[in-house]
Amino acid sequence: MTNQLEAAVLIAVLFGSGIFLCLSRRMLSMLFGFLMLSNAANLVLIAISGDPTGKRAATVVEGAADGRAPVDPLPQALILTAIVIGFAVAAYLTVLIYRLYTDRGTANVTTLFDAKAEPVAGKEDLS
Repeated sequence: MTNQLEAAVLIAVLFGSGIFLCLSRRMLSMLFGFLMLSNAANLVLIAISGDPTGKRAATVVEGAADGRAPVDPLPQALILTAIVIGFAVAAYLTVLIYRLYTDRGTANVTTLFDAKAEPVAGKEDLS
């Protein structure tokens, strides 16, 4: 019971911190918030998949009919896919934030789209 409580508290802290950082005005904080949210979602999938203690591996082999139920492989596949997608989106967001900072000179949302904001000197305006 305490393991479930600890996992629930950890997930709640990660979700809360991730949402707080995503609502920030700095793009880098938003990136870290997104990473925390994706890790919290992965932990939710692990938590709801159940305890694998006493279950056999989810492989099809002869002589595996020992009466134990197999472990569900679906949560593992979902988490692996979520990790890959989260890494790709994080890489894209990192490059986007870098380009915004080098082109506009800031990564703060309030000053990024300000009408008075000018591109960094020496950069061409492609619009």
